[in-house]
Amino acid sequence: MRIRDWDTNLKVRLFAEAMMNITFWMFFPFLTIYFAEEFGKNKAGLLLVFSQVFSVFANLMGGYCADRFGRKRMMVLSAIGQGLSFLSFALASSPWFQSPWLGFISFAIAGVFGSFYWPASQAMVADVVDEKDRSNVFAIFYTSINIAVVVGPILGAIFYVHYRFQLLLFAGAVCILLGLILAKWTRETVPLQKSNSLSSDGKWYYFLQNQMRDYALIVKDKTFLLFILAGVLAGQTFMQLDLLIPVYIKDFVKNQTLFSIGDWSFTVKGEQAFGIVLAENGFLVALLTVFVTKWMGKYYERNVFVLSSVVYAISIVLFSQTHWMWGLIVAMAIFTFGELMGAGLQQSFVSRIAPEHMRGQYFAAASLRFTIGRTIAPLSIPMTVWIGYGWTFFVLFLLALVSAGLYWVMFYVFEKQKASATV
Repeated sequence: MRIRDWDTNLKVRLFAEAMMNITFWMFFPFLTIYFAEEFGKNKAGLLLVFSQVFSVFANLMGGYCADRFGRKRMMVLSAIGQGLSFLSFALASSPWFQSPWLGFISFAIAGVFGSFYWPASQAMVADVVDEKDRSNVFAIFYTSINIAVVVGPILGAIFYVHYRFQLLLFAGAVCILLGLILAKWTRETVPLQKSNSLSSDGKWYYFLQNQMRDYALIVKDKTFLLFILAGVLAGQTFMQLDLLIPVYIKDFVKNQTLFSIGDWSFTVKGEQAFGIVLAENGFLVALLTVFVTKWMGKYYERNVFVLSSVVYAISIVLFSQTHWMWGLIVAMAIFTFGELMGAGLQQSFVSRIAPEHMRGQYFAAASLRFTIGRTIAPLSIPMTVWIGYGWTFFVLFLLALVSAGLYWVMFYVFEKQKASATV
């Protein structure tokens, strides 16, 4: 399905979100280092865990609200709310006022609004795209994000250290602009509901009762529950891209020569080295996502999901065994291949098993792989203090292998459910 054949909603979002994502990735990869320096590794890791707890609840609420009140409305409100949070973060890093605590609170609130945004965003794709084309559309959106992962950190490495205030100010303005663009040039796509989400007497607690009842139905879906559990464990590996890996590289990469020509050499250290490795990840994803998604589409989904976790496990071992810059680049290439294997297929899998009237909630629940995973993942930072880098990487290796086993079990249960449904 070519982009020119897409629904207008998707075209508007593709280009507007690309602008926002580039701005976001100019500063986001460096925030773990910022918080670790301001609060120390132990406190920073625990604070990041705490901030993500709110995102878990916001994610569930976001899916429910996307189904009940509309995709467009939730996306507009979330984008504007995220923009205001970044403006507050900018204030905390301004020339006139410095407050790491206000910066952290603003960062946490921005994460909450982001958790409201993405379930509605993904459900909108499922609303307007036929099932056979969804994996490719999701892959293109994923590619767009990772073009931002290439461009953003490169620009951030230039501007972040000396112009953090201006970057955050610009990010806030861009998010608010995204909200206004969505409000003007997109339409609502939510399917009509069979009944109103609120009781006729309008009492607020009926909203919560309905929400809990709907999510209870989702939890009873054994295939989907295993999908979330496996994703949470796999996420402990790939989420280290902006948690453990930048801190690890900053601690161990000291003035290494990346390449030299005659008397001239290019030397990197710390944040520069991480920026290069992160840009490599984004470049490979932007270049290969659509190709790898089509390639993986030729194979049985179970094998792709399982092998993706195994590849993550291999990459994390390679990271733990080298401080050499070129070794880190090779490890990142393998890490990225594991990421690409399931990039489009996982979202397509969710849209296939979700009932039409509950797509928003299924996508929200599916995003628990990331919100719960991101709640746990920052513990890797204080773990390096408690047990050292080597054992921390080993724990991540084991979790990736366990996730591979859970994916295998998930498809076994899924096939049994399909077989019993056809009898």
